[in-house]
Amino acid sequence: MKHKIVFLFSLAVLLALGGLMTGDRLFAGGESGYRFEESWGTRGIGPGEFREPIGIAITENQVFVSDAGNNRIQEFDRNGRFIKQFGNDHAPRGNLSRPMHLDISDGKLYVADYLNDRIAMFSLTGKFLGEIGASGTGAGQFDAPAGVAVDDRGRIYVADFFNQRVQVLGRGGKFIRQFGKTGKKGISAGMFNYPTDVALLPGGTLVVADAYNDRIQVFSPEGRFLRKWGGPFAMNISGSFHGWFKTATAVTVSPGGDIFVADFYNNRVQKFTRDGKFLLAFGSKGREPGQFDRPTDIGVDTAGNVYVMDFGNNRIQKFKPAR
Repeated sequence: MKHKIVFLFSLAVLLALGGLMTGDRLFAGGESGYRFEESWGTRGIGPGEFREPIGIAITENQVFVSDAGNNRIQEFDRNGRFIKQFGNDHAPRGNLSRPMHLDISDGKLYVADYLNDRIAMFSLTGKFLGEIGASGTGAGQFDAPAGVAVDDRGRIYVADFFNQRVQVLGRGGKFIRQFGKTGKKGISAGMFNYPTDVALLPGGTLVVADAYNDRIQVFSPEGRFLRKWGGPFAMNISGSFHGWFKTATAVTVSPGGDIFVADFYNNRVQKFTRDGKFLLAFGSKGREPGQFDRPTDIGVDTAGNVYVMDFGNNRIQKFKPAR
């Protein structure tokens, strides 16, 4: 009993220190934040409408959105003008079933096709190009892939949700390595609790949204664990302090190398340096401009504009840096 009391007292001290250490005053840090610019979308099945939008990927002129509940990808320009849709047109093998997070590499759109247990590939004009993976727990197989990232050598990183791991595959889908133990949840470094997204820093460092451990984990290009953050010791303690999470559903690396995290149940976006230092947070629960209902992903364009997938509000919100 004495040991339990000491543990609870120590935890209370950590929580109190967390609150002090994450105050706005200490983390102003020259970051001036973002201001709401515009939004688009409403609930529906028509062009430009959404049913549970989840993922986003951006080129110089295109914004691709995974409209998960409508089993399709929609394309817009940077100002929200609808261009086209694909992925639900009954083409052989090209149909999506709850598409999740996206990535673009070498002129291809990679889609984590959650219920089809595969990574689907499309041209940027919407033509189906092929797929990688199949259902299962073996090497190169998936059980509900949720996130995907592709490096400059064509290696594909997949957040394999129910298999509790991240897999790295070659261009043709050949297995290279995995992070985590297949089917085993854990809170120690390198273990996962339903990972939902992956992103790559310049140089190939891997960043993982370890969603239900309420943390971010980072690995070297060779597969070595580097760091983690989110709550005390990043060991599955959720909270609303800066740098803490209540389900980290997505991670995005900006063109400048900063890390953005969709903090799902805190209804906010948090921004960090590549080393995990907290920079700023914005958002709150609601339907007004600048508020969110469970954000699921973030996109950052070359001008520094931030696009947030506002899942529960069935819309995309765009923010400009506050200069």
